Amino acid sequence: MTDYGVDLLWIVILASLGLSALAVFFSISRLRGSQAPTVVRTAGEDVAAEAARKVMREFEKNSQSVDAALVTWSPETLRKILADDLPEAQVIVVSNREPYIHNTRDDGGVELLVPASGLVSALEPITRACGGTWIAYGGGTADRLTVDKDDRVQVPPDNPSYTLRRVWLSEEEYQGYYLGFANEGLWPLCHIAFTRPIFRASDWEAYEAVNRKFADTVVAEARNERPIVLVQDYHFALLPRMIRERLPEAIVITFWHIPWPNSEVFSICPWRERILEGLLGSSIIGFHTQFHANNFTESVDRFLESRIERADAAISYGGQTTLVHAYPISIEWPAELLAKLPTVEECRSRLRDRFGLKADVKLCVGVERLDYTKGILDRFQALDELFTRHPEWIGRLVFLQIAAPSRGTLPAYQQLHDECMRYADELNQRYGHDGYKPVVMVAEHHSQEQVYEIYRAADICMVTSLHDGMNLVAKEFVAARDDEQGVLLLSTFAGASRELLEALIVNPYDAAMMSEALLQALTMSADEQRDRMRPMREMVRDNNVYRWAGSMLLDAARLRKRGDLDRATGVTERPANTDTNIVSLFDRMRKVAS
Repeated sequence: MTDYGVDLLWIVILASLGLSALAVFFSISRLRGSQAPTVVRTAGEDVAAEAARKVMREFEKNSQSVDAALVTWSPETLRKILADDLPEAQVIVVSNREPYIHNTRDDGGVELLVPASGLVSALEPITRACGGTWIAYGGGTADRLTVDKDDRVQVPPDNPSYTLRRVWLSEEEYQGYYLGFANEGLWPLCHIAFTRPIFRASDWEAYEAVNRKFADTVVAEARNERPIVLVQDYHFALLPRMIRERLPEAIVITFWHIPWPNSEVFSICPWRERILEGLLGSSIIGFHTQFHANNFTESVDRFLESRIERADAAISYGGQTTLVHAYPISIEWPAELLAKLPTVEECRSRLRDRFGLKADVKLCVGVERLDYTKGILDRFQALDELFTRHPEWIGRLVFLQIAAPSRGTLPAYQQLHDECMRYADELNQRYGHDGYKPVVMVAEHHSQEQVYEIYRAADICMVTSLHDGMNLVAKEFVAARDDEQGVLLLSTFAGASRELLEALIVNPYDAAMMSEALLQALTMSADEQRDRMRPMREMVRDNNVYRWAGSMLLDAARLRKRGDLDRATGVTERPANTDTNIVSLFDRMRKVAS
């Protein structure tokens, strides 16, 4: 390109930025004017104000497209992206947990369980919208009875819209891959929750073997050589490279649902280089927050011979470029099951009847798996602190903790269960009287519908993660409250705190601070609850799970088109052992334009 052409390009870019800034300025001015009580707004002005509000919300977030805020994200949006940008693309989801579990009942029949899982609640509507294939471990006692000869079953049962392909694991494989390396090794390594990770060579061998088994299944399910494969979570760190070796034209998007530690912590893992190499088989690696994406990039920079292109958020390794982006995960909006639920008052009445609660007590809830990263003991300490500082709330507040059993055979989880039950008993003995128990501990599984009923019945929801990727409980609670009431106490160490700014943000390690936040929630007026809940609901609505998936699919489409364009224009990657083994996006633009 000539010097004149370069100058002209920069003039166009600067002019475009100037016009965008001017448009935002006028939109903000109109928004501010529309808020003045003496001005009567027209319908057109309302639309403009809404658009400006969305734009400004985007500017508060890092690395987000302003244009994306003006899109209404829905299943139809995803279908349109697939039809327009990825025509005839097959979408394959890979996860450890399956979205539908078939179990055998005591009477010999089969019952269907939909697990109350953040990953499932996020991905299930996506797979439905895309009509894809979901590959997962089949662990239900009746799972083998409900599949066809190819180990497939069409789901959901009441409206089949995609295929669930089950993978069978032996007890030895499951123990080593899932309970061992994934959950005694990687889980505590990635969560700063002061539980020492345990690494065994036998667990690593099982982890590698199971990743290979899932790679075989992906290849078997692929209808052609160019599927879009969405690999989910820390169970499959080796899978992207294995897929890439056999389907080099596939777009592999790996989403890491838990935090990524800093490079010093990650160095503990004996197989750190193998894990990084496996993940860099991905076309795109996604994290909940930019902070976790940065930690991953720093780990690669420290342990692998690679080239980091920070301006493009890309890593080149082994002759292949991988994009590393933040994609904050979310939930379905509107949640389909909300239409099936009774009113808030009915939900409240049902829950009080179920647990024998008086009508005049405030109800605070916590809903999660029984896990040491969720800060359950810490919220018990905050409750203890509240009753010590403000004894007038004894008898007027009940804390309901729903803690679904999880990984109960692991010693750390057995210990946590015992500690939680013991602490709950101590609080009930210390502060309970005349049938009043301040803590109700329910260590059993609940369906998603039951969980939403609990959200709707609660006055307060506590999400006090000690370290978390996103934590969708916070967003589910907000989505459930169409009455615009209820207060969310949210840990600063959960990714959701970067988006739900109107929640009461707390440090779960500070019991005194949490007790004061709890007091603030208990005494908060209905008007303030509404003022806080409304913008949080708007955030979850505008940044729903379809936007999360759509953003990744759009990036996948750009990668595919860029690859086609590179082949057409002769732009290729240089060998991985050179110092310039990545062609930056700006260099690509100049190559095509010249």
